Amino acid sequence: MIRHIVFFTVKPEHVEAVRAGLSILTEIPHADRLEIGTNVKTDGFHQSIDLVVYGEFADEAALAAYKAHPLYEESIRRVRPLREERFAADYVMEEAVRERL
Repeated sequence: MIRHIVFFTVKPEHVEAVRAGLSILTEIPHADRLEIGTNVKTDGFHQSIDLVVYGEFADEAALAAYKAHPLYEESIRRVRPLREERFAADYVMEEAVRERL
């Protein structure tokens, strides 16, 4: 299982439009779980992240199929001109540290 996490920074006047553009991603069938969230900014050190995409995929093929879907491209077309920064990370859940080493 692969976790796919993407963080976006957005000017306040574009947050809702970017959220709407990202919500298109939830219609793509290749994810086992896909969420679009607004950062509640409770961290006292860093509050620049505005929106988060969180996905879980069965394997790399499912993640690749998700990224190849036409709705993924449509989301990019809508979001890219409005976002400021994008940070993404993918990791294999089975290889994640789950207890102190």
